[in-house]
Amino acid sequence: MAGLRGRALVAYLLVCTVWGSTYLAIRIGVADLPPMLFAGVRFLIAGALLAGIVVAAGDRMPRGARDWRILGVTGLFLLLGGNAWVVWAEQFVESGPASVFVAAVPLWAAFFDALVPGGTTVFTWRIGVGLVLGFLGSGLLAGVTPAELMAADLKGPIALTLASGSWALGTVYSKRNPTDTSPYAAAAAQMLVGGAAITVLGLLLGEASAWRLSPSGIGALAYLVVFGSIVGYTAYAYALRHASATIVGTYAYVNPVVAVLLGWLILDEAVTLRTFAAMALILGAVLMIQLAPKRAVPASSPAAPLANPGQRPPAEA
Repeated sequence: MAGLRGRALVAYLLVCTVWGSTYLAIRIGVADLPPMLFAGVRFLIAGALLAGIVVAAGDRMPRGARDWRILGVTGLFLLLGGNAWVVWAEQFVESGPASVFVAAVPLWAAFFDALVPGGTTVFTWRIGVGLVLGFLGSGLLAGVTPAELMAADLKGPIALTLASGSWALGTVYSKRNPTDTSPYAAAAAQMLVGGAAITVLGLLLGEASAWRLSPSGIGALAYLVVFGSIVGYTAYAYALRHASATIVGTYAYVNPVVAVLLGWLILDEAVTLRTFAAMALILGAVLMIQLAPKRAVPASSPAAPLANPGQRPPAEA
């Protein structure tokens, strides 16, 4: 693929597969745990563990105030404004309709990447068609209609829409403001800042009295810490360092495909002709966006990729 190669492609595929399985874990978790504290504790634990791994491996956490400010803002957009409200919304919205709203992330990412100066996305007809096809494919896969979406409790849809926009804006902000840190240290810092903010919000909302761990709650929390955060989030940070926000954002189209296939393989859930039609639309959309032309950046420009000392050359990606 033109936009992703080598380890960056592996990281992207990890995001597609691992994050495709987290919706079920979130749904299980919010049945027993208060949503904000559930999300906040998850990221605090994952951030602390990842920071320890980073230091033990000989890397370093961010040192300068500028890097902490950028990573902190990114963490607030992605985790407080994005993930925490997805967790909260899954109290009210079933997984099918929720997947349609979250699949809007690439639409928001392409919009912000093309709108905010300095991006690599050229909003061509190929990008537009690919985004529309991906959204239609997600809707077909979920088996929901616009009427069914609007008939749902509006608290969930509104929260999911805002969460998708916040995640996409954080993604574009991160691309526009590179830091002199590894993707792993950056992910740890973002999770620590975002997790702390979400935890404080949960405490302010009075969720502490509802915090009671159960076997299913512990299992969901552990799965999300290890796979959803440490594996998935660091892979996302790495892929984002080496490709445009629009390309990496297409993971939201692939996640429903992964979820359906896992359900078929593990739980023997039904796979129909509609399922294959939806998958064809989604994967075709990803391919169209991946092969779309990119805006050339002169090597001497301050915005060139190698201007970031912490970023490896594309050949080493």
